[in-house]
Amino acid sequence: MDRIIVASHNLGKIKEIKKILEPLGVEVESAAELHLGDVEETGTTFEENARLKSEHFAKETGFWSLADDSGLCVKALNGRPGVYSARYAPNRDFDKGMDMLLEELSQAESKDRSAAFVCVLALTSPNGKTKIFEGKVEGKIAESKKGKDGFGFDALFVPENLSQTFAEISQEEKNKMSHRGRALQKLIEYIKTEK
Repeated sequence: MDRIIVASHNLGKIKEIKKILEPLGVEVESAAELHLGDVEETGTTFEENARLKSEHFAKETGFWSLADDSGLCVKALNGRPGVYSARYAPNRDFDKGMDMLLEELSQAESKDRSAAFVCVLALTSPNGKTKIFEGKVEGKIAESKKGKDGFGFDALFVPENLSQTFAEISQEEKNKMSHRGRALQKLIEYIKTEK
């Protein structure tokens, strides 16, 4: 395994994945860099969507393909936005999406602000076999947006045992504890056994 295609057009996600996989010495390219089309996420779970994307790009390119489906699950909103996190924000404008989430939370019956970021990675080999890796981080939704780093809902999410949002800490710190970082660590262990 010397080349992996990341099945994504999300530049923040691509950057994060490349940084974590860098020490493996595997060439990592994205669907965005290769000007490959998008895959419609028609699944109802993180795993279904990750599989759809990784299996599509492995078949299309003939290389190992890695897809991620992840999202924010808020307890007071019955687990939403969940698998629809990217589409929750109008035109993928996460600044507006975070405002919408805060507004929705303010109107929710429950005042419980607990939430979790969930990530499911699907790694598909050129012959179509897929392995699944999951990561999750518990936390809560802040009262307001804080921090300038990160992407998606990072400026609202305060991970357990921290008082800062993901958008207020360094990329290195985030990668050690994030849902994606945890899933990628499991993936790295698997890749090491395959090399």
